[in-house]
Amino acid sequence: MKRRHFLKETIASGAFIGLGGLSVSSCMGPTEKKITILHTNDVHSHIEPFGAAHSKFPNLGGVARRATLIEQIRSENPNTLVFDAGDIFQGTPYFNYFGGELEFKMMSKLGYNAATIGNHDFDNGIDGLEKQLPHADFEFLTANYDFKNTVMNGKTKPYKIYTIDGIKIGVFGLGIKLDGLVDPILFKETSYLDPVEITQDMGTLLKVDKGCDLVICLSHLGYYYKKNPDHISDLNLAKLTKNVDLIIGGHTHTFLKKPSIVKNLEQENMLINQVGCWGVNIGRIDFIFDDLKRIGAKGKSIIV
Repeated sequence: MKRRHFLKETIASGAFIGLGGLSVSSCMGPTEKKITILHTNDVHSHIEPFGAAHSKFPNLGGVARRATLIEQIRSENPNTLVFDAGDIFQGTPYFNYFGGELEFKMMSKLGYNAATIGNHDFDNGIDGLEKQLPHADFEFLTANYDFKNTVMNGKTKPYKIYTIDGIKIGVFGLGIKLDGLVDPILFKETSYLDPVEITQDMGTLLKVDKGCDLVICLSHLGYYYKKNPDHISDLNLAKLTKNVDLIIGGHTHTFLKKPSIVKNLEQENMLINQVGCWGVNIGRIDFIFDDLKRIGAKGKSIIV
């Protein structure tokens, strides 16, 4: 009742797979449309690229390079949306000094459409997060955090529907359980709602009731927990739910060489992708729709 009340490369680069059991041709026909989804996660205030002497990521990352990539891809396909899966804050002195203002301003300049909220986005407290919202010209989506009785109440949405070239795209967000991970003084009276139940609700609402052709979840639950395999994660969420086409993940800093394909509750293909951390990669998923709005997908991670 609580949740209902609250809500009132086998994809390789160049290889297509079908969603819902449908495969599509690698050559677009005259009636086909392409929607491009770009995404990041766990950027952690990394505004500048790593230095040439960095042991793991020499000369990689940086907002300026990401901006160039996004601009190039948008010029190729104007039907492009850009999302982030949380933990925008914390990791460099930029956050310590500006409190998140710079991160939100840069993401706005890059034309992000929406983001979900990660646990580190509470590092300056829920009041610190709310204080920076005026600098964000994009939506914050979270369907399983109830912010009633906090300053964030009414400042987020559970979902957003985008209509591009006749294609309806429903996007919702999920956050990780904060108890035991974040000091309660930082998130105050924020309530955590079960992400499996919320995903079932969101999938039905967006795919069935609202008639979305594509449903995307922005998740900060984590890709998978090897030491605790039953813990809720993107892989487990996919297996336990339906009516979602893509999970864009975060939290575990998982560098996937290609998006994962998981069978959902109805044994249909669901895609999961996560591109590590610190802005050294950006994910790209191209969805191809035919004249009947059936879909196939092609995905890859791009080094920044």
